[in-house]
Amino acid sequence: MRKYVTCAGDMFDKISYEQLGSCKYVEALINANRQHVGTYIFDAGTELIIPDVDDEKKTKKLPAWRQS
Repeated sequence: MRKYVTCAGDMFDKISYEQLGSCKYVEALINANRQHVGTYIFDAGTELIIPDVDDEKKTKKLPAWRQS
């Protein structure tokens, strides 16, 4: 886990995309910052926790016919 300080106008989906590489991690980001669940657009200076997420490429299991 690491921390991120918001810029004015940041939103969870933008932060997820820029800090975690995909908008699919929005739920994990919100769950790590439950105190801000009602915030749609952040002011500058809000400190958020950026959760560690599994890299799908590392954890995705290939089908048997694709494994070497």
